[in-house]
Amino acid sequence: MRRTLGWVFVLPFVVMFAVFYLGPLLVGIGMSFTDMRSTDVADPLAVNVVGVDNYLRLMNDATMRKAAINTVVFVLTCLPLTIGLALGAAVLLNSGIARLPAAFFRLGYYLPNITSIIGIAVAWKFLLEPEAGLVNRLLELVGLQGANWLQDESTALPSIIVMTAWRSFGFDMVVLLAGLQAIPRELYEAASVDGAGRWQRFRNVTLPGLKPVLLFCTVYSSIGFMQFMEEVLVMTRGGPLNSTISASLAIFNQFGAGNYGYAGAASTVLFTVIVALAVLQLRLGRQR
Repeated sequence: MRRTLGWVFVLPFVVMFAVFYLGPLLVGIGMSFTDMRSTDVADPLAVNVVGVDNYLRLMNDATMRKAAINTVVFVLTCLPLTIGLALGAAVLLNSGIARLPAAFFRLGYYLPNITSIIGIAVAWKFLLEPEAGLVNRLLELVGLQGANWLQDESTALPSIIVMTAWRSFGFDMVVLLAGLQAIPRELYEAASVDGAGRWQRFRNVTLPGLKPVLLFCTVYSSIGFMQFMEEVLVMTRGGPLNSTISASLAIFNQFGAGNYGYAGAASTVLFTVIVALAVLQLRLGRQR
């Protein structure tokens, strides 16, 4: 009876997961082995099975290669920047400015994370305008020459990385702050008695105590950063010259062009890479 009652409560989630997640995932994987296009929706029988042709085409697609490289660069730079900002803010909230209204700072740091990414991207696009943007105006006040941030190949992707790290670190900060508060104070007191300085206490007490939390933040943030798209879509649309195009945006463009089979293959590859990366991170984290 208990088991039946449990399944009654779980069944709505299972149905929703199967219909809106598992079902589309399996359909997308199956679609990746066909030449399905938007014109075939009305006549599914016209779809031909092409095997791995879409996957071979991906390997020779310059735009997809560029999108993959940009995604790797984005993850490798934005991830440590986000975790570093989150850890620094969490340590400050847990110690240095604890006497101030900490709830105010937690809300201020976390607010960008719950604000619409479209709204944030539009606001940053105006801030980074070369002529009237606030960033260049502030640089002029101190005698520095501003850049054409979003229209220059050398600065477009770094600008998006900075914006994304600023927006995302609030979630990791809240999780890390909870982890810091769970570390027993006796460990810090014992380290102080042994003569450990602030940096030694941080390295030998704080970081080991935060390992599980840091692993969670790393995996969670990596999964999100591998799929970044809205920021680029609003701020640069992948330009200039595909210097900011991401894997998700390239897939989105293929779906928009009606190349469903090809987009399905690209989506399957991205999904596989994300799962493999998450499993690798979890295994390495547990071994350490």
